[in-house]
Amino acid sequence: MTTMVHDTVEEFLERLAGSAPTPGGGSAAAIMGAMGAALISMTCNVSIGRKGHEAVEHEMAAVRDESEKWRSQLTALVASDVAAFDGLMAAYKLPKATDDDKARRSAAIQERLVRATEVPLECARACAAVIALARRAAEHGYKGVISDAGAGVLAAYAALRSAALNVYSNAPALQDRPAAQRYLSEIDALIASTAQQSEAVYSVVRGRL
Repeated sequence: MTTMVHDTVEEFLERLAGSAPTPGGGSAAAIMGAMGAALISMTCNVSIGRKGHEAVEHEMAAVRDESEKWRSQLTALVASDVAAFDGLMAAYKLPKATDDDKARRSAAIQERLVRATEVPLECARACAAVIALARRAAEHGYKGVISDAGAGVLAAYAALRSAALNVYSNAPALQDRPAAQRYLSEIDALIASTAQQSEAVYSVVRGRL
């Protein structure tokens, strides 16, 4: 199968709309997060070198470099999400005719549930980083593209909440209850903190328009 990140937008949407369960919401979340990061990078790139923005060029370059790092990570998570889900489904299909079969199947399911929980959590963490960067871009970026910084923060926040749904879906099935609780506590905290941050960035953008 070709790498999905090399698909055209139309090809990816066709996959997303198809009858196969992957790519699904997790991959879409990673793409949304990467789009958010790309919009932050664009806000910075347009601002750098623009007359009247000389004083913030260093800041804009630093934000852009960080957002590009997160864009790369989020793009890679598109395929990671598919692999995690497909691996979990494969574990559920393992034979369970004997007690040994059942034990191996159960262990495989638990191992792959961990990965299926950690991948969307990685996505959420990356999106939280993008949201934090958006504030800096929104405050200092060129006014002509400031709405793009607003679109970027909204994309990243939507991506984070979308990724969170997969954490909420998979963590409860983990037999390692302390680990499950750590995952759930972290995603709850990320949602709470970024809700305030994303709204603050949106307000900054609206205030500058």
